[in-house]
Amino acid sequence: MAPASEPPVLLVLGDSLSAGYGMDREKSWVSLLETRLNERGYSYRVLNSSISGDTSQGGVTRLPRLLERYQPKIVIIELGANDGLRGIDPAVTRANLSDMIARSQASGARVLLAGIRLPPNYGSAYLQQFESMYADLASEYQALLVPFFMDGVAMEPELLQADNIHPNEAGQPVLLENVWAVLEPALVRQKPAP
Repeated sequence: MAPASEPPVLLVLGDSLSAGYGMDREKSWVSLLETRLNERGYSYRVLNSSISGDTSQGGVTRLPRLLERYQPKIVIIELGANDGLRGIDPAVTRANLSDMIARSQASGARVLLAGIRLPPNYGSAYLQQFESMYADLASEYQALLVPFFMDGVAMEPELLQADNIHPNEAGQPVLLENVWAVLEPALVRQKPAP
């Protein structure tokens, strides 16, 4: 169990979009988040447990140990993109996200869900089922929601790497703002020690 004097943990459970794929991890939006938290007087320890290529199933597998070991106060779940790109049944992804949200909340953490959208070539039925699950789950569990994590980045070539999928360094501050707008109202400033 973490001593009371240690700052609370903010856990980011994501894929390549949060792992800093193709760049120094220090340039990723998660590192920028940690810097902003410190600058704004929020004493959180940010733990980036994002793995490039990870799926929602990978998150379900890894999350219990992370919850037990770090007892985070906030869990940001940014998973599902690789499920969609692999054509995994959205019902499977939904069940996995639901499991992660429920486990995080049961451990006492506040959950922020980062919504993902897919390219249009997957067909309208698949896209509708996939994209609606984020808002549905956020409503069901009263979780915080970033409706579209890649908003302002996905269709901007100057903010993407050469693969036109992954954000480059210039795109990272936009991702940070997308998360910050939803996260900041839920943060708790730590009282200074007497």
